[in-house]
Amino acid sequence: MNPPQNDTLLRALRREPTEYTPIWLMRQAGRYLPEYNATRARAGSFMALCTDPDLAAEVTLQPLARFALDAAILFSDILTVPDAMGLGLHFVEGEGPRFSRPLVDEQAVASLAVPDPERLRYVYDAVAAIKRELAGKVPLIGFAGSPFTLACYMIEGGGSTDFARVRRMLYARPDLLHRILSVNAEAVAAYLAQQVAHGADVLMVFDTWGGLLTSDSYGHFSLAYIRTVLDRVRRASGVATPTIVFTKGGGQWLERIADTGCSAVGVDWMTDIGAARTRVGTRVALQGNLDPLALLATPDVVRTQASAILDAAGTSPGFIFNLGHGIVPSTPPDNVAALVEFVHQDSRSRRRPAAVGQSAASRAGTGSSGH
Repeated sequence: MNPPQNDTLLRALRREPTEYTPIWLMRQAGRYLPEYNATRARAGSFMALCTDPDLAAEVTLQPLARFALDAAILFSDILTVPDAMGLGLHFVEGEGPRFSRPLVDEQAVASLAVPDPERLRYVYDAVAAIKRELAGKVPLIGFAGSPFTLACYMIEGGGSTDFARVRRMLYARPDLLHRILSVNAEAVAAYLAQQVAHGADVLMVFDTWGGLLTSDSYGHFSLAYIRTVLDRVRRASGVATPTIVFTKGGGQWLERIADTGCSAVGVDWMTDIGAARTRVGTRVALQGNLDPLALLATPDVVRTQASAILDAAGTSPGFIFNLGHGIVPSTPPDNVAALVEFVHQDSRSRRRPAAVGQSAASRAGTGSSGH
């Protein structure tokens, strides 16, 4: 597979020097864009949009038409995997995702199985369609939810503030939770490997609810299964696809996440990015970590907050600018434009003096014209 014309993100993930800090945004294709809302209205429902490869490709590419982002990310939903397992995913307006058949008893857990890959064919077709439409411009990021985060929804039946049922099962029947997580890990690994086979250049694992756990439970019930997923994807795909792991609320475990073998660790807005670099060293790239709510302020505030993050991150290789979680629907698109432009321009200017100095030293020492 040929590298994209803009491979800045891929080089940052390999911790190689880049001319500027690459930027993409979690949920960059979404409800804050009027063109997305128009496409969703045309589709009729969120699920209809997700399951139509052409429409999924259309909304994936919409933010790239507006902003000079350094990557596209597949438009889909983390809950497509448990839906393919037969749990019956649907979305309730104003309430979010719901499962018609959640894992409410031991029999339901015992019956859980890795889904037939054909039930997720629409996702793989969307990946292939997006890849064709991108025509090699920027990398395509594929993704999945972590086994634990998927289990949270599968057991609870939908979203929750504390996922009390899940945590109760963890203490009362850990064997049942481990059974769910084992099936999820196998399913997620197969799902991600197929995304690579259809064109994904980078993979991201969203562990949205791992931060709810105690430190010990995080290791046993979330991180161990993320590691299993990454290992299985590497074996199944046969290629060294870069991987990003993001645990929201997981700032205390950055070193442990880095030890999974991922290429980059996603950092939420509650963790200082400079301190994160000190803790994990240079063995992984870092991604983060603007508070999404900062984008609801003015463009000047957005630039100030972005500048502070760039200050903390420094200019050493291996940093990707992103949010500390997904864009909220009320975000003004003009603020996103200001952010992307500022990160590119400001990070270029931070690198330029060093590059000029190195070039001058090279010319003085060797007589070459430099490069």
